[in-house]
Order: sequence, then structure tokens, then C-alpha cells
Amino acid sequence: IIGAGGIVKHRHLPGFRKIDGVEIVAVCNRSEESTNRFADENNIPHRFSDWRDLIHSPEVDAVVVGTWPYMHRDCSIETLKAGKPVFCQARMARNVEEAREMLAAQKESGQVAMLCPPPIGLKWDRVIKRLLAEKTIGKVLTIRVSMMGGDYLDHDAPIHWRQIREYSGNNVLTLGIMAEVIHRWFGKHKSAMAYAQTHVTARMDPATGEEREVDIPDAVWVNGEMESGALIQYSFSGLAHLAPKNCVEIYGCHGTIVYDFVEEKILTAQLGESSLKEMAPSDDQSKVWEVELDFIRAVRGEARPEPSFEDGVDYMEWVDAVTKSYRMGAKVTLPLGG
Repeated sequence: IIGAGGIVKHRHLPGFRKIDGVEIVAVCNRSEESTNRFADENNIPHRFSDWRDLIHSPEVDAVVVGTWPYMHRDCSIETLKAGKPVFCQARMARNVEEAREMLAAQKESGQVAMLCPPPIGLKWDRVIKRLLAEKTIGKVLTIRVSMMGGDYLDHDAPIHWRQIREYSGNNVLTLGIMAEVIHRWFGKHKSAMAYAQTHVTARMDPATGEEREVDIPDAVWVNGEMESGALIQYSFSGLAHLAPKNCVEIYGCHGTIVYDFVEEKILTAQLGESSLKEMAPSDDQSKVWEVELDFIRAVRGEARPEPSFEDGVDYMEWVDAVTKSYRMGAKVTLPLGG
């Protein structure tokens, strides 16, 4: 394990330890102190101060990259060059250029490379795919994504690493996560016209005790087109106190589907009906978090790694298109050059 943050501690570590034949043997965190603490708390035998040494250790067969995005490219490429499979935390990289380098390294190595998928929309993913495949609401015309909260309204709150482009890259809030979900259900984007807003332009950096520029927006609105011909609108905000529930609204020529991410509900209505009604899918149609098992299955040759590095390049290209659009104040078409 390189980078032992919250999701690694609470999800990946216990997830891997449930799998027969899998052992967590080494860790390297941001500091020697945090590395030793994590190793002691979780009975991990080998600890490293340099992540490169961990990758090249003969005790290590595969690597989990759980760092912030600024290290994803270097750690993943080094792992692949060492001839070992890699599981990389999302977002894939800081930008699409780094993501493309990672994909090229994976193709050259032939090793398994998998990204951490989003938990949002996971439970009823199969149901949404089935409803769309069966054309329950006909041709999809419009998609509306709302992901809003009030986390960035506090003027006095310290800066979060996700607000620092050097560490987080071009991703804003859940832009990358939702791009991945949308790609899975509707295919790729064709264009983006984005607008960004930053309410508090500088915050105290707890690492230095000094003020630091907030260079990732607090909110982004995006209007876009899908390759399918559908129009899409995204609302992402950290400045929306008591905003309505986060959801995806899908409008087709024969009806409507709404996926409420907060309550994990699917609501539908056909033309002629006056209100949305909650579906009641059976539990066997739901999906549960088994990301770690998915990676091990891929390593063992039992399944395809999903999301793949190809999938990551696709969503990073969308993230960069949105960034380019709000910076230029212009519509950006995909695919991007380079």
C-alpha cells in the first residue's frame, strides 16, 4: 500500500483481507510516523520510507496506490515497469496528459491496471442499465445531474487538498466521479460549456500555517452534449446550503427516471402519469462494494479490470474539457487533441 488514507483504511484494507490468498505485507505513507502508526495498528510487517523501495520489494506482488492524485502517475508507472499489477485510487491523475502516460505504460507492460470505481450509483447500476437498454422511457433526450452541498461556505475553514490543483489536479468536487457514472450509462460526452465560481479565494494551509490560494473552483455548472445526441446539464457546488438531494434525472421521449443518490431510490413515470413512483427492485438486482475482490479476480485472470485505465483516460478528458471551457469562457469539443 502506497498512501494509507481514509478510504484505504476503512474500505480497501478490510476488503483485501477478506479475500483468501491475499496478504497486506507492506506500507509507505506520507511520513515515517504515519507509516509506522498505520503498520502497527494493522499488523503490516514491512514499512518503507520510499515508495519506490516498496514497489521493488520482492515481498510485494501487487501495489495499491492510495495517495492523492499528484502521485498516481509516478507510482502507477513505476509499478507497471516493475512488472506488477496496480490498483489506483480515483481520480486517475491530475489531468488527461498524465492519464495517457499511465495508459501507455499499462499497454507496454501488459500488466493488470484497475482504478477505484465510484460508490455513487453503484447499488442500482444494473437496474438503470436495464431500464435504458429496454428503452423504458424511450430515447433519452436530456440528462440532469445535481451534486450540491455547503462544505465550502465556511470562510474560516482551512484549505482542503482537493482545493489545491498541485495535489488534486483539474477535478472539481464530484465532476470526475459523475463523468464516470454518466459514461457507464450513456456513453461519452461530445462537448462542454462550463462556468466556475470561487467564493473564498484564499484559505489557511494547515501544513504551513500560511494563507494559500484556492485554485480549484467552489462550484461548476456545465452544459454539454452527448455523442448519443442527448443534452446534459451538471450542477456541482460546495456553496449550496440545504440544496435538494443529489440525483440524476433522465428525461426520455416516453417518460422520466430519477436516481436519488442520497436515499438510493429509483423513481419513474411514463407519459400520462402525473407523479413519479418509486421502483422496488429486488435485492438480487443490486450491486455491493467488492472492488478489492474485482481487482484480485483481474490479477488472477478471472475477470476484466473495471474501471480500466482506458475508462480513466475517458473521464479525465472530460474533466480537462470542462476546465478548459471555464478558463476560456468558450465551448470545448471532444475528443481533445494531444
